Amino acid sequence: MVLRPLRPLAPAESAGELYDSWLAEIESALARGDDRWEICRRTLTDIYYPGLSGMDPDTLPLAARIALAQMDARNITLEPEYYTEVDVERFNERKPLLWMWQMFDRSALGGNIHLGTRFRRMLAPYIFRRVGRNFKAFHFVEFSFGYNMEVGDDVVIHRNVLLDDRGGITLGNRVSISDYANIYSHTHSIVDQLDVTCAPTTIEDDVRITYHATVLAGTRVGENSMVGALAVATHDVRPWHVNVGIPAKSVRVKPNAPPEAFRTTTVMPKG
Repeated sequence: MVLRPLRPLAPAESAGELYDSWLAEIESALARGDDRWEICRRTLTDIYYPGLSGMDPDTLPLAARIALAQMDARNITLEPEYYTEVDVERFNERKPLLWMWQMFDRSALGGNIHLGTRFRRMLAPYIFRRVGRNFKAFHFVEFSFGYNMEVGDDVVIHRNVLLDDRGGITLGNRVSISDYANIYSHTHSIVDQLDVTCAPTTIEDDVRITYHATVLAGTRVGENSMVGALAVATHDVRPWHVNVGIPAKSVRVKPNAPPEAFRTTTVMPKG
């Protein structure tokens, strides 16, 4: 086995000081309880259209006015707002921060790992129900409501991950979710797509959800288990087991698992 820990990196000292100052400015505004809609509008305008945050939009061409209007979350709608079960008050508390997160990622700043992971970590406590220490999210991670997310310590979420928390998602400590994975907490009836069932999904401590894998609503992925690349977990995953395929099934137990992880359950026939 070859261990390859990540290399420690830092930007140029002058850039690092700029990042520190900018993040501190936004964090101070959030901590003071400043208007989140205005924080969003000002921050995104400064990123996309430097120098225009105080300009009278009526002096600009129509297309430019429309583009500038997108910097204000009050002027846009997000898909989760259309869901019947949305808690409008709780969602609106988070909407400007969700929009700021998404638009930051789409900007030139979003791919900067040093800055981006810090920016998202700063917003997470104001969006999630709970978030632990050292949370790290890479770019293009999206949520539904945000307020149904519970995240433990040392969680890492890689690029282009969808966390649909309509019914609630819990991520335990040291969970790792790889690129392009999807975790759901709602499902539709095969008879009527408007018949929606919300079911909490739980990813326990030390789980790895690997590349392009999907975990369906109501699933519990047991501690130290793994859902393999492209797998679709439709049922609970036993602790320490590696599940692969569609639907995902256990193919092995981790070699460092405790003895109880190797036990099988025998179902006796009726009669």
